[in-house]
Amino acid sequence: MIKAGIFGATGYTGLELVKILSRHPSVEIGFVTSEMYAGHSLSAVYPLAPDLTLTDSESSDLLTVDVIFTCLPHSAAAPIALKALNAGLRVVDLSADFRLRNAGSYSLWYGVQHPAPHLLSEAVYGLTEFARAELVDASLVANPGCFPTSVLLPLQPLLVAKAIDAGTVIADSKSGVSGAGRSPKQNLLFAEVSNNFSPYKIGRVHRHVPEIEQAMGWWSDDPPDLVFSPHLLPTQRGILSTIYVPLKDELDDESVRALYTNAYDEEPFVDVLDQGKLATLAHVNYTNQCCIGLTLAGQILVITAAIDNLVKGAAGQAVQNLNVMFGVEETSGLL
Repeated sequence: MIKAGIFGATGYTGLELVKILSRHPSVEIGFVTSEMYAGHSLSAVYPLAPDLTLTDSESSDLLTVDVIFTCLPHSAAAPIALKALNAGLRVVDLSADFRLRNAGSYSLWYGVQHPAPHLLSEAVYGLTEFARAELVDASLVANPGCFPTSVLLPLQPLLVAKAIDAGTVIADSKSGVSGAGRSPKQNLLFAEVSNNFSPYKIGRVHRHVPEIEQAMGWWSDDPPDLVFSPHLLPTQRGILSTIYVPLKDELDDESVRALYTNAYDEEPFVDVLDQGKLATLAHVNYTNQCCIGLTLAGQILVITAAIDNLVKGAAGQAVQNLNVMFGVEETSGLL
């Protein structure tokens, strides 16, 4: 059995991770942490959660587990990851601390100096479908952000094939409120969100912009410009990204669809819909699937891509990465 510790188990992502690992046939949960609820059972915080006693971070014995998951805010995860790595553990980090390869970029976008910049070059960016070879021997995995996952999986086949024409890619993404975390914020109150639909940090100011652009640069020598416009949906969970991509003139519907078939036909967690079908949250919520719909409007490809932000966008993808790292069936615990 793989023994796992979870830091930050009372956040939405941490809870989702506990649920998945509790049913995983190859994993045993060694400890779960919470600074606020240490000493209490997780089921006292979430009545339907497993009866696991929460400990504070300092009291959690790293020597009792093989791998840790850090479901913590940015800058709080890195020091714990460093301590775990020094103890010989493997780490899957669900914060933003190791997603960007450049410490200066991290400081610019997150407003703090990186706590462990020497680890940035070691971290594997865990977009599982394209990181399997690196994950096998990885000690530190940076789990992708939820919005980037919903944008990068649809764009990758086009970028690799050099199918995107000069111009701008527009990613118009909508997320349920759980994507903002569990900490109370006025704009996330029920009275603010219900019967409302709000854009925020649109254009090029959201923190996920550099993460998306970094991966686009790995797959293309000349990636297109990106405009990223996130929105807050009046729903609990789920992300729907509608992406507008200018295509080169020689590409038609059949050739575009062939790119996606070649990329994803054998992937257990990516579903490319039949012609004319559009992705919706109903296709994916409470699953680890990414669902992709393709619509050609002249030479603009309109992609609809849906994921559950807490599963494929966070905890599910983290477990998918864990499975590859430890050599168990990739779908284990996720189907």
